[in-house]
Amino acid sequence: MDRQKEPEEIERLLCFNAATGQLIWEHTCRVDYTDVAYGNGPRTTPAIFDSRVYALGATGRLSCLHAETGKPIWATDLVHDHQASVPIWGFCASPFVFEDLLIVHAGAEPNGCLIAFDRATGERVWSTLSDPAGYATPIVVQSGGQHQVVSWTPTNVRSVDARTGELLWSVPYKVDSGMSIAMPIYQDGLVLVSSYYEGTTAIRLGRDPSNAEVIWEDRRNLRGHMAQPLYRDAHVYLLDRRHGLTCFELATGKKLWDAENRVTAKARNPHATMIWVGDEDRALILNSDGDLILAQLNPAGYHEQSRTNIIGETWAHPAYAGTRVYARSDTELVCLSLTSRARYRQHGEIP
Repeated sequence: MDRQKEPEEIERLLCFNAATGQLIWEHTCRVDYTDVAYGNGPRTTPAIFDSRVYALGATGRLSCLHAETGKPIWATDLVHDHQASVPIWGFCASPFVFEDLLIVHAGAEPNGCLIAFDRATGERVWSTLSDPAGYATPIVVQSGGQHQVVSWTPTNVRSVDARTGELLWSVPYKVDSGMSIAMPIYQDGLVLVSSYYEGTTAIRLGRDPSNAEVIWEDRRNLRGHMAQPLYRDAHVYLLDRRHGLTCFELATGKKLWDAENRVTAKARNPHATMIWVGDEDRALILNSDGDLILAQLNPAGYHEQSRTNIIGETWAHPAYAGTRVYARSDTELVCLSLTSRARYRQHGEIP
């Protein structure tokens, strides 16, 4: 997705040939970013399922299109059709598919913090919770014998039945300026959320789907911002706002080390996206300067193995497929080989 300002302001959903970069189709929608802070965007990632693509724009336009042709199937507007309000930084939580539903973190009123649509028709199936919209994409977990949608809003961490929207549990967790941003994680029976100002909280889920309790909090040493943490072998790797990449024990919150801002430069809004490479302890990290880093992450420390710049400044999460990485900034889209480090196709300003 991208946004163009001239000759008129529009958001676009673009489809490219993955091998050549050739534009296959585009879908456009008029928008007005006047009231959206940090007026670049869109923020969300399209969801692709069963030959359909679902896309949510920064001002609330939700569209379903044929993935191969770009032909519209259905569309709705969260603001005009469902009484949602555009958050300060626009809609950022990505839509996601669960069974026959497309679930969106909308913040609609009344009781429309989460809305589930029939993914085939766009009809509203259920809506739930009175919380305002945050920026974190909810996650689906299996606990207590059922599928739960766990959402972190500016006021609570909450769970609802994925099929019905029924509230299962709620933990108060109010954050400053509505900054519930990084996606939660769920590992070893614990839901973990981390914020810029309020720090990190671990919530243990019980055998009963209504049971949830806070087991530890750290408001000083573990303060994430936008990047979803990584988990492996009982440890979490979090991009802390002050100290950079930090390792700690999930069960206790005990900090083991930090990388002293070596992954990405210390800044007001430090950012880098991280994924594991297979089942080993190596991770691929794209920082906000566009440096792609290969590093070992384990309880013993941070061990950088390689670094190369692949694009300009970016906060967008890249896509990895096979031996290729696809990365984008506000002005370009690039594809590179991870094995040869060769950039075999590059677009200048996205057409």
